Amino acid sequence: MQTNFTPQQLADPRIAEVDKILRRCVHCGLCTATCSTYVMLGDERDSPRGRIYLMKDMFETGADPSAEVQHHVDRCLTCLSCMTTCPGGVDYMHLVDHARAHIEQNGKRTLQERFVRGLLATVIPFPRRFRWALAFAPLGHPFKGLMRRLGLGSLAAMLDLAPKSPVSRSATYRGAGIAATKKERRAHVIMLAGCAQQVLRPEINDATIRLLAEKGIDVEIAAGAGCCGALVHHMGRESDAIKLAKANIDAWTKVLDRGDKIDAIIVNASGCGTTVKDYGHLLQYEPEYKAKAERIAALTKDVTELLTEFPLGPPARWSSLRVAYHSACSMQHGQRITDEPKALLYTAGFTVLDVPEGHICCGSAGVYNILQPELAGQLRERKVGNIRKVNPDIIAAGNIGCITQIEQGTGTPVVHTIELLDWAYGGPMPRGLEAFADFVKDVPGPNPEATRKPEDFVVR
Repeated sequence: MQTNFTPQQLADPRIAEVDKILRRCVHCGLCTATCSTYVMLGDERDSPRGRIYLMKDMFETGADPSAEVQHHVDRCLTCLSCMTTCPGGVDYMHLVDHARAHIEQNGKRTLQERFVRGLLATVIPFPRRFRWALAFAPLGHPFKGLMRRLGLGSLAAMLDLAPKSPVSRSATYRGAGIAATKKERRAHVIMLAGCAQQVLRPEINDATIRLLAEKGIDVEIAAGAGCCGALVHHMGRESDAIKLAKANIDAWTKVLDRGDKIDAIIVNASGCGTTVKDYGHLLQYEPEYKAKAERIAALTKDVTELLTEFPLGPPARWSSLRVAYHSACSMQHGQRITDEPKALLYTAGFTVLDVPEGHICCGSAGVYNILQPELAGQLRERKVGNIRKVNPDIIAAGNIGCITQIEQGTGTPVVHTIELLDWAYGGPMPRGLEAFADFVKDVPGPNPEATRKPEDFVVR
């Protein structure tokens, strides 16, 4: 793509990066076939190629974002399916990040939009605040109709997504510290405890700690670490994201510099993992943090990547329950992790089902299902409809946002991949699977079925 930036504009390293990204696009349009919003809406401006033209014009003119640009960039899920498809390697992720930051600084939003975005940014990344907000959420349910009539549909969507039962603290996870294995020590990892996940479903962190400790891996949660910054970053609040990233980098660097061998920084929410693995880019203009951020990013792994390196062996419990594996966009497109979670589930004894149109987003996308509730709802119905086609007993995913989104549209239990693995290897039954207790049997000894060939693990 030909660009027309002036030398003065290109002196700005951010514009220089935008120019480099734009020049890789050859207008081929292959991205439109896999773009979730274009598939749903059929509007070129809601495709990666169309948004690229809109962003190019915005950056070249240096003008404040138009209502058109803001509208269509806001509709982008950042699912990154376009990057998986693109033959030219266009770095759409960082291009849209720059666009969102520019829109946040220079765009015009209504009072309602500013209020909702500010509320999300100041509540969800902070577990204590988020827990209190969810505690009071039931009081708002009678007013959801009024909220929608007043143009506050995002607040109503937030209430729809809130858990119906009270949230509680985890029985296992209590904050910073080390969960030391009682087995022969095979590795020592740092775990990102996260923000929303430890409030919405603390059992995921419990299951992660318990399974890794059972398999000889010490799990440490560093004091001072918190939200990864993804939520605010995707809303264009780059400075807020950098602040949160710096807090994590400082906390983890203290552990790394302590002298103990740290084998990895593990993340069990794929949206967070994509962001932490990108810390080197996010902090590239922060001289004091750039090298430290790159060090952190290089150590970061999704928990399923780590478990693939440390084979779990035969499961303690065996079943042939049918599990539809939903591969979160941030997992398959953001981190390019596709086979590892399915292989682990298969080895643990589950029948793994591929979901049709697996590349299409479920509509969660951080807080997209709050800011764009109508389109997110359509995407959820499409996803649930495709899952229904394979008739699963259970749905598994590696991202709390997807779990929360999908379970709003189905009666089939939705759990984290690590919860199923923990259950198979001796942990407690995941919440919502009580009806399947009789389908899972304890294994008295090594089960030869656990050594099935990996290439056979998916039912297509």
